[in-house]
Amino acid sequence: MGTRRRGRELALQALYQIELTGDETGGSTTELWRHFDEPAAARAFATDLVHGVLEHRSQIDALIGASSEHWRLGRLPQVDRNVLRVATYELLCRREVPTSVVIDEAIEIARRFGSADSPVFVNGVLDQVAATLGVKEGRGVL
Repeated sequence: MGTRRRGRELALQALYQIELTGDETGGSTTELWRHFDEPAAARAFATDLVHGVLEHRSQIDALIGASSEHWRLGRLPQVDRNVLRVATYELLCRREVPTSVVIDEAIEIARRFGSADSPVFVNGVLDQVAATLGVKEGRGVL
């Protein structure tokens, strides 16, 4: 597994924990990292993603809410919601990552951590988010 994929998975787990504990200070994330023997690069990437999601969460949540037809953000399963937050943050702020990579990574992570329906749901919402942001095609190189 690549460093960035592992970083995305760690970010998902950290955001999930932050939601459960309500601790956005970073203390719970620091404690979480102690339980994973991961390369420093994966942890650094995860930390960047977590901080970015928290910094832009209102805009990210608005994009997800507008793109998830018939679903209020608070009713989404926590895993799906946080997979969508990480990917939406990347689509919004990490322009060096191609859209197709962001969406494919989110689908694979949703497949691993979410329900049987998660990959299709995540794909549909992120496709709409990408369209809203005008980044559906070619974004650059990793």
